[in-house]
Amino acid sequence: MNKHRNRIAALLLGAVFAALSGIAVASTLDDIFTVSERLNAQARQSQAKIDALTEQTRELLGDYKTVLKEIEGLRVYNRQLEKQIANQEREMDLLTRSTDEVTVIERQITPLMLRMIDGLEQFVELDLPFLRKERADRLEALVEMMDRADVAVSEKLNQILRAYQIENEYGRTMEAYTDEIQVDGSSRVVDVLKVGRIALVYQTSDGEETGSWDGSKNAWVVLDDEFTTPVRNGIRMARKQLSVDLLTLPISAPGAAQ
Repeated sequence: MNKHRNRIAALLLGAVFAALSGIAVASTLDDIFTVSERLNAQARQSQAKIDALTEQTRELLGDYKTVLKEIEGLRVYNRQLEKQIANQEREMDLLTRSTDEVTVIERQITPLMLRMIDGLEQFVELDLPFLRKERADRLEALVEMMDRADVAVSEKLNQILRAYQIENEYGRTMEAYTDEIQVDGSSRVVDVLKVGRIALVYQTSDGEETGSWDGSKNAWVVLDDEFTTPVRNGIRMARKQLSVDLLTLPISAPGAAQ
């Protein structure tokens, strides 16, 4: 009886121990799973942080490469600017030297231009007395121009050379114009014909009087009737009213200036 009881007790104790062992094992597995889940969660968080850091690093690397390219571009740009600045400094030096040279040239050329105007004035005085007002006005304009500060030296020289050119062209042209002249102390309004610088004649509008400039007398003189028709034809030729043809005209020569 006692043996039977002891067996039952032993069996009961075994069952108790088995149950307790199962509970302990189950508790340990739950703890392991819990820890494992926590570790996995931490691992996932760590991987997410690593991925984020990797992406951030990749972006920073891209920004770094972009900045490097910009820096290189700025270096190239700065080198180009340095060349441009150097060229501009050389040009400024040239301009400074040119300005100094222009100042020297202006000091030298102004007296020359004044002498040119004086020479032109003397030439006109010694020349045949044609287009007197036009030529006198041109000389007066040149003299006034020389006193103007708002006219560049180059323009002054250009105007003087142009006046010389016009005077030179007078020697190759045939012109007819109306003018008032003095003949034997009497004033007359006549048609004047200039043929280059070799002939300067006149004729009244009614054709009754024909004359020419006499350089030796420095005066207008009346011509014979033989020149009436040639002078009339010459005036018409100069005015494009008659075809150009040969003319018989008295030759004039400039006299001494008074």
